[in-house]
This record gives sequence, C-alpha cells and structure tokens, in this order.
Amino acid sequence: MSAQTVEPGTWLRRFHSAPPDAPLLVVLPHAGGSASYYQALSGELSGRIEVMAVQYPGRQDRYREEPVADLPTLARRVAEALEPLADRRLALFGHSMGALVGFETARLLERENRPVSALFVSARRAPARPPYERVHLLDDAELLAELRALGGTDERLLREEELLRLYLPVVRADYRALETYACQPGATVGCPVIGLAGESDPRVSVDDVAAWREHTTTRFDLRVFQGGHFYVEQRTAAVADTVAAVLTETARTQESR
Repeated sequence: MSAQTVEPGTWLRRFHSAPPDAPLLVVLPHAGGSASYYQALSGELSGRIEVMAVQYPGRQDRYREEPVADLPTLARRVAEALEPLADRRLALFGHSMGALVGFETARLLERENRPVSALFVSARRAPARPPYERVHLLDDAELLAELRALGGTDERLLREEELLRLYLPVVRADYRALETYACQPGATVGCPVIGLAGESDPRVSVDDVAAWREHTTTRFDLRVFQGGHFYVEQRTAAVADTVAAVLTETARTQESR
C-alpha cells in the first residue's frame, strides 16, 4: 500500500504532500496539544519527509470525544490507528507527553513485529525519571496559571471563557495520563532514540532528556536547541533539518543491509 492510497482517518492528519518514496514520520502532540501544532514542522519537511500528525480525542474536530486519561491506553489506540500503515517503515516524533506516547507506541509496534526506524523524544524527561508534578490535581485557576507559565498555548484561547470550559478538562486528562504513567523497569526500544531538548526549558533539563539513553538497545543521540519547553516553535527549521538528516541516514543504512 503506497503513501498515496492510505487515508489519514480519524486519528491522523496530513498537512502537506510528499514524494511517494519519502520516509514517513508520525508526530505526537504534547499535553493539551493537537495535530495542528505540527503544521509548521510538516511544512519545513514537505518535499523530503511525509508527516502524519496524530489527533488525540477531545480536541479540535474531535472535541465531542472523551479524552484518554491513561497513557498506555492512548499508546495502544495510536498503534491501532497505525495498522493501515503496517507495510511502511515509519519513525515517531513526540513532544513532551507525546514522547512517552511515542515510546509506548514503539514498544507495542515492536512486539507486533512492526518496528519503527527511529524515535525522536522532545522536551520530556526519560521514563526512568518519573514525573514529580501533580498538575492534574490543580484547580482551574492554578491549571490556567501553569499553562501560561509554560507557554505553547494560544493566549486567545486562555482568555476565552467558553473555549476554556471545553479545553481545561482535556488538558487535565492529558496531565493525568502523563503524571500517573509508570514505566516498566528496564523498558527499552530496539530502534535509535534521538533526544531533543531546549537549553532553557524550565521544566525539563538537558540531563533529563539525556537519560533516554537508558531506554534503547541501540544508538542514542542528543540534540540541544536554543529556547524553552516549546523551542520547536522558534527552531522549526533546525528541528526539521535534524529529523531529515537522521531519517535519510537511517534509510540508507536499511537499504545497505
């Protein structure tokens, strides 16, 4: 089945076209995030990499659906959504909560003999370092203050009372999934893992991201960018170049085997 005949469906969004033989990158949003967060990155990669963005339930065009407040369940549903792409060797890119969703999705796919070519983990401490936050237990005012402090959420949304009534339960569910997740001891993936970090991230240190080296049985690389937790928004072109270089190298390695 070629890239041209696979429809994205409920869970996946495609913003730009790509050559039929382009590597495939599936991108997973952060807590409270949606597929459209990756539209700029998809644009930077268009013509080189095919990008499909995951749309979690509860947001944008899926706002009528209940969000998934359990991370392993969310990963399982993402893996199921990727079944139509079973003949494609794909890579996963997850930002913040999406990094953990990507990690658990990659583990599920490996168990089904559908290994991914690479896992990009962005702005998230390694699974061996459990979360210390309890953001999902904050009241609405405190949760809103946390979102403002972290950045990455459109201020117009945070000022719109009617939209906030829809948005805050989704954010709370995402943080609950993130903060109640417990990684199995010694859990690893068999693909290369590339850690990406913002050098001035107030929540996740470069050392936190470097600890992902414990969770792969193969190669680990660390890339650090200027910026905070949402450095991807300011360094989109540099992130795209990093992703394209890794996937091009990975494709050449696979072809030579």
